[in-house]
Amino acid sequence: MNAVTLGPLAFATDRLAAILGIMVFVSVGSWLARRHDGRLGLWTTAAVVVGLIAARAFHVLVHIDSFMDEPWRVFYVWQGGFSWIGGAIGVALTLVFLAREALRALPLAAVSLASGAFVWFMLTTLWQAAEGPPPPRFALANLDGTQLVALDERNGRPAVVNLWATWCPPCRREMPLLAETALARQDVDFIFANQGEGPVKIRTYLEGESLEIENVLLDPMRSLARHYGAPGLPATLFLRPDGTVATTHFGEISRDALNAAIARTLPTEKDDD
Repeated sequence: MNAVTLGPLAFATDRLAAILGIMVFVSVGSWLARRHDGRLGLWTTAAVVVGLIAARAFHVLVHIDSFMDEPWRVFYVWQGGFSWIGGAIGVALTLVFLAREALRALPLAAVSLASGAFVWFMLTTLWQAAEGPPPPRFALANLDGTQLVALDERNGRPAVVNLWATWCPPCRREMPLLAETALARQDVDFIFANQGEGPVKIRTYLEGESLEIENVLLDPMRSLARHYGAPGLPATLFLRPDGTVATTHFGEISRDALNAAIARTLPTEKDDD
């Protein structure tokens, strides 16, 4: 699972890498400010603010069709959706603009930026290189209890496996999107593995929300969450046709992130060859 647990807190690895990179950038800038130019500390702080805004704006522009349908999602920053390219451009331009009258300090700002970028890049590379677990070798019952479904028998089709519970607010918020996408997509299977709840409670929730969802599985012992190392709910696994993990998403997922992750599970022409 692409998440790291620190005490009671859980972070998606891509977000944790970005947070640590920003912390190093600001810390190095503050350290250099105390020894060389006091303005550098303010510059790095301003660059972080502008960089975050630019990263979000660039992401929105790239996925403008999705945001045109739901413009209020521009402010749903907790779902993720930041472009590192837009952020890097915003940070670099801010530092150049602020240091335009103090060009001697510009190399110091570049050192701060390079330090943060190095930490972000190394952590991202290491976490992406880590192999995910193999497909689980156990089966789960469907909602009616009439069939056992084994996730290691995918029949050559990619799958989206959502780990959820009715008591989980972000699970409930993202469920309509997942249900809608599951009905619309014919090229990928959707599996909704409820964690720790019984069929009566699940049916009551689905009927109360008027959700038509197939492939609801019962996981009363939270076996999938343990197998994939999910630190919390919701967690969404994107499996390739061979059952291996293409990518994962921890927390509430957005429409653009969902579509992008599904694309990573689909076989390419090279794979077909």
